[in-house]
Amino acid sequence: MTKNFSGAFTALITPMKENGDVDYDGFRDLIAFQIKEGIDGLVPLGTTGETPTLDEDEEEKLIKIAVEAAGGNIPLVVGAGSNSTRHMVNYVKRAGDLGADAALVVTPYYNKPNDCGIIKHFEQAAAAGVPVIIYNIASRTGRNIPTPLMEKLAAIPGIIGVKEASGDIAQMGDVINNIARPRKGTDNPFWVLSGDDSMTLALTALGGDGVISVISNLLPGQVRKLARACLDGNYEEARRIHYELLPFMKDAFIETNPVPVKTAMGWAGLPSGPVRLPLGPLSGENAALLRKCLAGMGVIAR
Repeated sequence: MTKNFSGAFTALITPMKENGDVDYDGFRDLIAFQIKEGIDGLVPLGTTGETPTLDEDEEEKLIKIAVEAAGGNIPLVVGAGSNSTRHMVNYVKRAGDLGADAALVVTPYYNKPNDCGIIKHFEQAAAAGVPVIIYNIASRTGRNIPTPLMEKLAAIPGIIGVKEASGDIAQMGDVINNIARPRKGTDNPFWVLSGDDSMTLALTALGGDGVISVISNLLPGQVRKLARACLDGNYEEARRIHYELLPFMKDAFIETNPVPVKTAMGWAGLPSGPVRLPLGPLSGENAALLRKCLAGMGVIAR
């Protein structure tokens, strides 16, 4: 049986030094901060971690640090996606070999595969021997996975869940109702995690399992409290936290992720550093809006 993949998971940034090198010590410090704040799980090497710009040796070092720092105490889900099935299988195997609990595999992007191609892609992912969580994010891949196709993927042994970032709450509800609910409490659960911070409350209220969060890079304790209140059915408290965090949930995407959240973390004194090209620094106008948001929340000084 797989580990528990419910609650608040942080899609970790990759901190950089001013010269553009990966800040491995900073990465280790960020994980220590996350664990101290009680986060339920960690997801390195996702989009938020700027993985498309990382070299493979950098990726391997980051995985090793994450495995060591997590110490087996919380689940570690390593990003292992690629639009090349052969490359993806190697990344999934690498994640497992280095000690990850699961691999996060995004829908193949740019190629725009048909349903047959997507099914075979995820069959090969699951055959690599590591539990696989699908990442459904049409805004980045150009291809949504509708519920009937998700049902076929969920039936593949080794596919254990989905990070749902379709932005379609009706689709999320169908995935939960048609796939996850019948498997709840069994030895073969199907976890449904929100890929959008602002959808955490809604998805969990429908029966989902939590969130893979961007804003928890800066506010892990608060995001965990939100997820826990949702999972406990304490919706009055969940609504309070949701509206408290909502300004940052919105402004964390005022420009392409992870530009705003890395900027915010730097202001708060956490390891972050610059983003790598082709991403650029936050514009002055948006930086002013983000600073106003965080100061209003009391996260940084006015």
